[in-house]
Amino acid sequence: MSAPLRFDRGLTDDLMSFLAASPSPYHAVANAAARLEKAGFRQVEETAAWDGTSGGKYVLRGGAIVAWYVPEGAAAHTPFRIVGAHTDSPNLRVKPLPDTGAHGWRQVAVEIYGGTLLNTWLDRDLGIAGRLSLRDGTDVLVSVDRPLLRVPQLAVHLDRSANDGLKLDRQKHMQPIWGLGRVEEGDLIRFVADEAGVDPEDVTGWDLMAHAVEKPAYLGRDRELVAGPRMDNLLSVHAGTAALTAVAAQPDADLPYIPVLAAFDHEENGSQSDTGADGPLLGTVLERSVFARGGTFEDRARAFAGTVCLSSDTGHAVHPNYAERHDPTHHPVVNGGPILKVNVNMRYATDGGGRSVFAAACERAGVPWQTFVSNNSMPCGTTIGPITAARHGIKTVDIGVAILSMHSARELCGADDPHLLAGALAAFLAG
Repeated sequence: MSAPLRFDRGLTDDLMSFLAASPSPYHAVANAAARLEKAGFRQVEETAAWDGTSGGKYVLRGGAIVAWYVPEGAAAHTPFRIVGAHTDSPNLRVKPLPDTGAHGWRQVAVEIYGGTLLNTWLDRDLGIAGRLSLRDGTDVLVSVDRPLLRVPQLAVHLDRSANDGLKLDRQKHMQPIWGLGRVEEGDLIRFVADEAGVDPEDVTGWDLMAHAVEKPAYLGRDRELVAGPRMDNLLSVHAGTAALTAVAAQPDADLPYIPVLAAFDHEENGSQSDTGADGPLLGTVLERSVFARGGTFEDRARAFAGTVCLSSDTGHAVHPNYAERHDPTHHPVVNGGPILKVNVNMRYATDGGGRSVFAAACERAGVPWQTFVSNNSMPCGTTIGPITAARHGIKTVDIGVAILSMHSARELCGADDPHLLAGALAAFLAG
């Protein structure tokens, strides 16, 4: 590329709109697909034969999306540059038999998804969103984006020790209320089907979840912070989509790689699903792209050997109230640029060579960057990075944006970090 792609606070504004419009992984990939379509990408069906034409393409599967741009004349052995992310966030998900209640209260039976900060879901106005599966085999997205549910906390008068350390039973204490009266079987699904404009009798399955209805907002005296839901990890999905479409929009760019966005579901509970990073989706898409361009298994091996993936997920900014929980010499700050995530026990996939790739991309983009490593006394989280590296034999580097309140119903990031991340990702994809 002749010059680095530049992003600004306008991208942060768009991120806030993206977060508000994406209360479930299914909405997130639909919104990412809409942005890709606007940029000239076209959807290809997994059940159809693929051709080797150039241009932007994408595959949708449930709550996952893989998109790629083939430059004109790209050889079958052309390596890939991949931005990896995930679409799911910890939350409360509706059980198969959702209608419950007691003592005159109508409630919704929910299951805890992922490593949720349970207390952040208390006394918060919640909507419900997800997908309905119909008798004819199709799915319909639905979002009731208004106060519908609430998980009420016990008053301090009835629990004088609440401020000494709140203990929540995941089964007993987290079932939200949504009305009064007698519990009726099928009531919730009839309501959601009506909201989606479909016949309740046609609904044979569902994947529904609660979401906080409070909108993302700038925070602070100088509006230098952003508060909002699902930043882990829709912030990376949004930045990756922006970077891919920006790179693809430069027709004169001599791209040495095929840029790819891979956003998976189910990272928060281990990635082991047909739409998770531990499934075959990414490898299948990349292989079919090689073969569609007339490639052989040798071309596939050559392409994978030269491929690099940036696994982009949120990380921990130093917390002013708990600085002792962080490594004493690594204190990532918000608005300090993306972070390189390192763990020698391979909870993150970064090595020295990967660090060089990331540093070079940030340098080309003119973006500052930081390093994160866990305190040796604290367990280290993980991402799709090690899974991607091990499953596909692809060099992978773990990066992200430093935030506070990770896994809360409402998280906090710097207002400049989204566009700094997008700039670094664009420089990486463009090579």
